[in-house]
Amino acid sequence: MSDDLDTVFAALADPTRRAILSMLLEDDMAVTDVAEPFKISLAAISKHLGILTRAGLITQEKRGRVKWCKLEPDALRDASVWMQGFGQFEPINLDAFERFLARELDAGS
Repeated sequence: MSDDLDTVFAALADPTRRAILSMLLEDDMAVTDVAEPFKISLAAISKHLGILTRAGLITQEKRGRVKWCKLEPDALRDASVWMQGFGQFEPINLDAFERFLARELDAGS
């Protein structure tokens, strides 16, 4: 479990990946739609998506000629359980997580 947690926290450490997760809270998205708001190359976005996929935070599937990304919110369960062990954190609430991500993204701008 420790390696899985390391992978999840490493994936969450990057603001671009957190922004992608926030976007995917709304709905599944095509890779090109995920890339649109960012001022980086499609190749760079693909690398970020690969990291999120390896961490289990998203899944990617091909539908026709288009690759789609889907959030896997259960992947945060182990991280949430680990944080709860410190007694300072309540069980993860996806609405609260989305608000947290929005605040973090606003603060980084």
